[in-house]
Amino acid sequence: MEKSKRPFLKSKRSFRRRLPPIGSGDRIDYRNMSLISRFISEQGKILSRRVNRLTLKQQRLITIAIKQARILSSLPFLNNEKQFERTESTPRTTGPRTRNK
Repeated sequence: MEKSKRPFLKSKRSFRRRLPPIGSGDRIDYRNMSLISRFISEQGKILSRRVNRLTLKQQRLITIAIKQARILSSLPFLNNEKQFERTESTPRTTGPRTRNK
């Protein structure tokens, strides 16, 4: 086999490096609501480190800041804007179940 024909040669793709979500001047604090709100989902859950692209230390500090803001009622524990409603209600029985044959 010739050396000039290599079937499994990886192409070097250029990729754009993403900017870090937290700048060097940003303080991770429970009072910095504009920063904290970027790391919370619509439901009010803390987003994972993989989604946020944060370092481990930054994720820990963000988590602590979010929890402090929740305790001081700056942030809600849950986002209650969307109420879940049942479209079809099924009758529930409390007696023994019977099989339909």
